[in-house]
Amino acid sequence: MKINPISPSDIESVMRVERECHEFPWSEKTLSTSLTGRYFSGALDLNHGDIGAFYIAEQAGPDITLMDICVAPQYQGLGYSKLLMKELIQQAQARTAENIFLEVRAGNTPAINLYKAFNFCEVGIRKNYYPAKDGKEDAILMACALI
Repeated sequence: MKINPISPSDIESVMRVERECHEFPWSEKTLSTSLTGRYFSGALDLNHGDIGAFYIAEQAGPDITLMDICVAPQYQGLGYSKLLMKELIQQAQARTAENIFLEVRAGNTPAINLYKAFNFCEVGIRKNYYPAKDGKEDAILMACALI
């Protein structure tokens, strides 16, 4: 299965997945500005021209930050997040990155388990970081050393 960078023509499909996956999704403007410059991405076409899963990452010096990763609900549990994580790590290594960082909602156990399976470890907590239905939710900061 081929993973391609997100292109401007993919924004509508990517935004659909973003909205399906997140209670507080990115805006289309935020997504659009994350497709160039120091950002890179990968997307899986799982439905004949319709993106079903994607990630967006940012490189700053020797470090990569996973900014967003989503798999549409109908494709969850099929291993697509693992494919995206493998691709992210390959891209980071090709860019000679030293570390990959991310933050994840403290209550998102499936994502935390995915990251741990790829040797990410918890390095901190941001209290009350994410908006939530009932106020705020903590973010767990995770890192994976590549060297």
